[in-house]
Amino acid sequence: MTEQHMIQLLQKRGVTIEQISEIVFKLQKPYNSQLTEKDCVDSVLAVLAKREVQYTLYTGIALDELAEKKLLPEPLQSILEADEPLYGVDETLALGIVHVYGMIGLTSFGYLDKEKVGIIRALNDDRASVHVFLDDLVCGLAAAASARIAHQNEHAPDYSGKMRLD
Repeated sequence: MTEQHMIQLLQKRGVTIEQISEIVFKLQKPYNSQLTEKDCVDSVLAVLAKREVQYTLYTGIALDELAEKKLLPEPLQSILEADEPLYGVDETLALGIVHVYGMIGLTSFGYLDKEKVGIIRALNDDRASVHVFLDDLVCGLAAAASARIAHQNEHAPDYSGKMRLD
């Protein structure tokens, strides 16, 4: 499995790297005036290069595809077809991606999961396909790529000399 394989797998499911990077740009631009769209694409690709991210994506996408083909055992098949709100395993799986870059990714994930920004909304609203896992995985990818940029933001305020321990 390679980064290129994951890009193709996402594209097959209707998601491009550019769509994910647009979300990252919206999340980080208010905090980084120097941010470019290329920075966001590079960050998404860096997250995708991590093997644990690849495994997570592959697992979630495979479950969505099996559900579309009605190949899952009951009651799991019905749960995924209904996109049962209390299922939660889709969010839990996606959080594995988010935790690669720390707590800031977690808050971004929560925001994206609630607001359904960009391609996330399209995946969530698509009733012709099963995207129970994919919409959350895209949230996770965007949140992790956003957190990666935040951690590398050289224009962020430096508080290193201002800590008081009394």
